[in-house]
Amino acid sequence: MALPLRKPGPVMIESTSSMDRPVAVSGLTRKRLMIGGAAAVLVILIAAIAYPSIRLWMRADRSIDASTLGIATVTRGDLRRDVSVQARVVAALHPTLVSQAAGVVSLRAKAGQVVRSGEVLAIVDSPELRSSLDQARALSLALQADADRQKIVSRQSDTRLREQVSLAQTRLEAARRELVRAETLHKEGLYSSGDYERAQDAVHVAELEVNQAAREVPLTKETNDFDVRTRVLQAQRQAALTNELEKRYGDLTIRAPFDGMIAAFAVNDRDSVLANQPVVSIVNLSSLELELNVPEEYANETRIGTPVSITFGAEERSGHVTSVSPEVVNNQLTARAVPDAGWPPGMKQNQRATVRLVFESKRGVVKAPRGAWLDSGGGRVAYVVDGTSATRREIVVGTVGASEVEIVSGLREGERIIVSDLTPFANGNTVILH
Repeated sequence: MALPLRKPGPVMIESTSSMDRPVAVSGLTRKRLMIGGAAAVLVILIAAIAYPSIRLWMRADRSIDASTLGIATVTRGDLRRDVSVQARVVAALHPTLVSQAAGVVSLRAKAGQVVRSGEVLAIVDSPELRSSLDQARALSLALQADADRQKIVSRQSDTRLREQVSLAQTRLEAARRELVRAETLHKEGLYSSGDYERAQDAVHVAELEVNQAAREVPLTKETNDFDVRTRVLQAQRQAALTNELEKRYGDLTIRAPFDGMIAAFAVNDRDSVLANQPVVSIVNLSSLELELNVPEEYANETRIGTPVSITFGAEERSGHVTSVSPEVVNNQLTARAVPDAGWPPGMKQNQRATVRLVFESKRGVVKAPRGAWLDSGGGRVAYVVDGTSATRREIVVGTVGASEVEIVSGLREGERIIVSDLTPFANGNTVILH
């Protein structure tokens, strides 16, 4: 008889406690394990931190000392395309006054003195010119008297001629009456034919004399008028010479032609001077200008009215170009400029100033400092600094000013770039800065 099957129960596994044995661990071994674990964690952390740098070093083309480089920040603001030139203050009106004749000069002012128009600056004593003037005055009076005398002679001659005409007409009338009487007597037989013919001839002679006297009147008058005009012209010519000598003699007293400042005396007091020898130079302080020497490459852009910024020491004033030379000399163009708001007090001729000619102005553009990086990179490449590396980036530049350049594309405001010479970078894509 079969025995009934029993449902199997859970199999009981005996505890391994009987197999476990306590192992004695020394303190030295435990310490080594802790140090090893900490070192492993440290190595992992160092590897994680250094991995980007190691990866950057592996990708870098070269390494350059950062202390030898110039670094600047890309900014946004106004940009001016300009050029800075040196200028000197010149007076637009600065004549040199000369002596009108040889003589001895006596100075009545000092160099650097401010003078008013008409003020005496120097006097030249010229005995020769004074003698010439006296002679010219005497000759002028003589010629004027001669012209007046000729006018009287002309009137007298005209009077005599008219008197001769009247006498000739009277004689003609008498001859005609005598002819009438002779003709009557000749018809009565009381007058001979010879006497009658003589009476006729007397009438013809009287008529010729009247006609001749009448013709001489306009001819003589024309001759007298010519003589009078000649004498008058001679007197006028001498008067003009006399007036010129008087003007020259008056100009021996050298006066200031306008309000200004004496620049320099070319002679000393009591010196002997020659005719037309420079004596004193005077400048008109109200007509000062700045003389600029602009480089030839900016000649086509420098025009009348071009804005300028003028720096006098620590003061800066705006102005404009007033004139431009029509030619370039020694690779430079000469121009003149004046400040719009007037000159600072105390300006003097030949004083130096710095002038910046502004050819173009832009507002709110992305810009970077101009430097050797622009030329060495051809204006197409910039190296953007990011921590300890610099990455090459293609850029497009726009307006180039004297100290700044417009960045059209390739750079953003706030980025830092290398502004020194890029030749050591050898056109590498990434450069390590150490």
